[in-house]
Amino acid sequence: MSTTKRDMREVMRDEMIMRDRILAILKEENKTVPEIAEAIGVPEYETVYWMMAMRRYGMVEEVGRPDIDGYFKYEFREQEEEGHE
Repeated sequence: MSTTKRDMREVMRDEMIMRDRILAILKEENKTVPEIAEAIGVPEYETVYWMMAMRRYGMVEEVGRPDIDGYFKYEFREQEEEGHE
């Protein structure tokens, strides 16, 4: 993992790829942001951006209470398909 901070435009370009990787991890087990960042090998600050976007669109949600460091675990949420009549 590089210690050089990437430009946020670069980070956001990776959102779709990383979203799929993050959701695959969360389908197996609920995890905190630091646990997810470690599992996918990216910095926490990048993971936070992707997680908050997924949270905003209802793909993930916090579960339980925060851990001793203040991090919630996140779980994958099944997306309801829109019915067309």
